[in-house]
Amino acid sequence: MNQAYMKEKPVFPLLMSMALPMMLSMLVGSLYNIIDSYFVAKISEASMTALSLVFPVQNLINAVSVGFAIGINSAVAFYLGAGKQGSADTAATVGILLSGIHGFLLTAAGLWLMPGFLRLFTADEAILEMGLQYSNIVLLFTLPNVIAISFEKIFQAVGKMTVSMVSMMCGCVTNIILDPFLIFGIGFFPALGIKGAAIATGIGQTTSLAIYLLFYFGRPISVTFCRLPGAVSSALIRRLYAVGVPATLNLALPSLLVSVLNSVLSAYGSAYVLVLGAYYKLQTFLYLSANGIIQGMRPLVGYNFGAGEYRRVRRIHSTGLTMILTIMLLGTALCLAVPSRLIGLFTTNQETIALGVTAIRLISIGFFVSGISVTVSGTLEGLGMGAPSLVISLCRYVLFIIPLAVLFSRSLGANGVWLAFGASEGLTAVVSWGIYRYVGRRRLTRDLAGEC
Repeated sequence: MNQAYMKEKPVFPLLMSMALPMMLSMLVGSLYNIIDSYFVAKISEASMTALSLVFPVQNLINAVSVGFAIGINSAVAFYLGAGKQGSADTAATVGILLSGIHGFLLTAAGLWLMPGFLRLFTADEAILEMGLQYSNIVLLFTLPNVIAISFEKIFQAVGKMTVSMVSMMCGCVTNIILDPFLIFGIGFFPALGIKGAAIATGIGQTTSLAIYLLFYFGRPISVTFCRLPGAVSSALIRRLYAVGVPATLNLALPSLLVSVLNSVLSAYGSAYVLVLGAYYKLQTFLYLSANGIIQGMRPLVGYNFGAGEYRRVRRIHSTGLTMILTIMLLGTALCLAVPSRLIGLFTTNQETIALGVTAIRLISIGFFVSGISVTVSGTLEGLGMGAPSLVISLCRYVLFIIPLAVLFSRSLGANGVWLAFGASEGLTAVVSWGIYRYVGRRRLTRDLAGEC
């Protein structure tokens, strides 16, 4: 299969063709998150609080799955760009096998740790019981979800973004359709409450995997799974984890942040915990749209870097940055215009809505500048530079926002936590731009000089 178009087609239309399917699928995924929470909130406010407390663990599991899959994506795209078909096939095969191992370990660890984790944040037995009902079912579907995510990144590495879009959208739509039937007991379905939401989620994830398998066996792609030699190259495994581990940490850090902020906000009341959980459901609609562009950029950066097209890599980065900043600007405008309607999707309590309106308006201040750090991280991952990308995420989710949230909350209460978001995004944007100039661009410039 000829993939030369990835280094020959004009950058903007190419990036749009790669990013648009992922943006659409991520938007549907965001819509699923909001609708899923909407139906759960209809059960009770306590059920929405339980879902908010489980969210960090779900995010952590997805972080491990997606992070390692990004390592697979980067390696496969690089080897294809360099013309090393055998190495690309081996990278995909080893990646899927290791992902399966990760899935088993994550399931076992999640089931064991979840009761103690939930008790860290609530003493309400009703919330605790609902949290365990939801998490115990969702965790049983971890393995098919992990494998589906790995297939997603492999298809993206070879430019098959439409397949990823179809698979992800089918899974999300299946979940959305099943939610009301399984939660409220429509027709012959039993009313399962929050357990029904968990079952719908698991079935949706399994549906995505089934779609990927149908495409893989029905319409073969340029990367195939192969019989592994007696000993797999340690260099290949290091390459997978060199990008996969930092990418995992990048994605896992929001879980740490939410857990820490939940502990800070719980001192002011459970309503603030609900607001934070609702905000993270809403912001996925914005950041996953930007992530759709990153998913289109990443294989293009890796392929062109492997092919030695260094000037083109820089053009891909600048084009992606412009697109992401535009999305962030639109998201800011929406949050400032209709915050009450957004938070009203998750609760009918007018006092909670008022708290949420203030939170959304204050947090949205940092949306626009966050586009810089999001774009730089994606470019660095495409270049195989996981460590600098991790530094950016540490700044964004730990080093700046946690101290600022604690400090600001002492004088401003919960509003100090919301203000810390914007302040940390601004500081991280400065650090990100510096890293790109002195690490990413220097590497490309040095390679370009060697090319000349």
